[in-house]
Amino acid sequence: MKREGFTLIELLVVIAVIALMIAILIPSLRILRRQAEAVVCTSNINQLFLNMTLFEGDNGTFPHAFDDTSEEPPPGGFPGYHQYDRIGWWWFNHIIDYSIKNADKESIIRCPSKKINDIRLKKNVLCGNYGVNLSICKNSSGVRKSQAEFIGTPLSSNNILHPSQTLLIVDSGYSMINWWHVTDVPPVSLGSSIEENAYVPGVKINKAKALWTDQRWDAIIGRHPNQTVNLGFADGHVERRQSDDLFVEKTETGYNNRYPLWRPIKNNND
Repeated sequence: MKREGFTLIELLVVIAVIALMIAILIPSLRILRRQAEAVVCTSNINQLFLNMTLFEGDNGTFPHAFDDTSEEPPPGGFPGYHQYDRIGWWWFNHIIDYSIKNADKESIIRCPSKKINDIRLKKNVLCGNYGVNLSICKNSSGVRKSQAEFIGTPLSSNNILHPSQTLLIVDSGYSMINWWHVTDVPPVSLGSSIEENAYVPGVKINKAKALWTDQRWDAIIGRHPNQTVNLGFADGHVERRQSDDLFVEKTETGYNNRYPLWRPIKNNND
C-alpha cells in the first residue's frame, strides 16, 4: 500500500535537522555581516580622507575638528544635542559637499557597525561613528588652557613629518579624539562630559571611563571583529589594527606610542 506524507517521527527529525542547521549558520552569518560592515567602514574612511584632501587643496589646511567662528548654521542645522554637545560646525560639515554622490553625504559619516541604541546617541552623528585627530584638525577654541595643544589653526599635510604613520581619522566614540583619550594617565584630569570621555572602541582603558550605559558595549567590547578598528592615516591609506595598538602608555620618562601615531610633530617627551 502506497504511503502518503511523512510520519510524525520523520517530520520531527526534519524539523530537528533544520533547527540544527540554523543554529550552525546564524553565528557564521553574524560574523560575515560584521566583516562586511568593517569593509564598508574602510570605504567610508577612504572617502572621508579624499574629501578632507580636497578641502585642504582649496583652503590650505585640513578642516577644524570643531569650529565655532561662524554664527550661521551648517547645511541641515547644527549637529548633535545642544544639551551636551557644543554648537558650531564640525569637520564633516566642512567636507561633506565634496562627496561625488548625494547619497554618500549622509552615509559616509556614519559607521555601519555603530552599536548604540540610546535614542539620544543613536541619532546623534557626533557619537559612535568617526573621530578626527585633534593634534591635526584642532579646535577653533577651547575652555581649558591645558588644551592648547589641540586648539588653533589646523595642520596641512606638509606639517606632518610621517604621514604614513600618523592617524587622521579613526573609529571613535565621539567626533573628535586625541591621545589623552587613549592613555592610562592623561596630563590633566578629564571631565565627565561625553566629549571629554571620547574613546577608541575596544581599548582596554575604556572600562574605567565615565561612559553612558549604552556606550559601554561599543567602548569595551569593540565595534569590528576581534576588537579591531579602522584607521585612516594622513597619507591616505587605511589599516585595520587591534584597538590596543592605539594605547598610549605613561612611563617615567614620558608617553610611549604618542609620536608619530598621534602627534604629527615630535616633542622632547615623545
